[in-house]
Amino acid sequence: MTSDVTIVGAGISGLACARALHDAGRTARVLDRGRRPGGRLSSRTLDGRPVDLGASYFVVGDDDRFGAVVADWERRGLARPWTDTFQVIEDGGRPTPKTGPLRWAAPQGLRSLALDLADGLDVTSERTVASVAPYRVDDAAAGEVVLALPAPQAARLHDPVPGAVQDWEPVIAVVLRWEERRWPADLHAAFVNDDPDVASLADDGDRRGDGAPVVVAHTTGDRARRHLEDPDAAIAPVLAATRRLLGIDADPVATYAHRWTFARPTETTGEPFFRSPGLSACGDAWGESSSVRTAWASGDALGRALAAG
Repeated sequence: MTSDVTIVGAGISGLACARALHDAGRTARVLDRGRRPGGRLSSRTLDGRPVDLGASYFVVGDDDRFGAVVADWERRGLARPWTDTFQVIEDGGRPTPKTGPLRWAAPQGLRSLALDLADGLDVTSERTVASVAPYRVDDAAAGEVVLALPAPQAARLHDPVPGAVQDWEPVIAVVLRWEERRWPADLHAAFVNDDPDVASLADDGDRRGDGAPVVVAHTTGDRARRHLEDPDAAIAPVLAATRRLLGIDADPVATYAHRWTFARPTETTGEPFFRSPGLSACGDAWGESSSVRTAWASGDALGRALAAG
């Protein structure tokens, strides 16, 4: 039986789209090539605990619909308020605190939020899609088709969607674990400006709430582009930069690198989603600014629009 909608991509945008359709009484199936749902809300279990490799946090802001979802996650212990203060490191100098919006995190890793959204939905993992067309996936009838993945990946399946952002920045996430904390307790996370290797740092034990001595560094786009074929080669320069930036006097006991070829769009469309007969698209590039909230809102809005006909 063909579902009303087939969604390619089980990141937060695709899952939000499927959830909105499900809640409206429509049938939707989600296809994803990964082993588990989550997309860039990725967590990997290292040394017995999940570590966030993709998005570092999320912000609720003034989105009431997303706020209601987050309130439910918080009530059930899936999400937690983290901090409104990040450090800013300029020109390799001392970190300077900067207050901003409240950032949220997930005690079990951000992937746990995607898995919660997927609960009860028709999601098929480890399913590689070769081609799509209006109302068809791999030459089989598929109902309405939604592309919920970065535009460069979507373009491998179908002609580029009109207006989609094709230029995306790569990132390599480098996990660094020490035997004990060797950085200030109030670090939380840091935006790093003007460094050739590191763009941001996050205290994973602080955001998860378990105090583990783990830092996750995200590379600059330039550093990532040099190592897309060999992400492990980025570990040494990122470790050196992290030790210098945080004043750490010892090497970690464990390291791990994860490549994101399409980590974030270089711009956004300003439109909530793309819709045409039989083939639509959603994601964090379809909004005012790239973020977890934008991705969820894009998928949710498209799902409600498709449900309404």
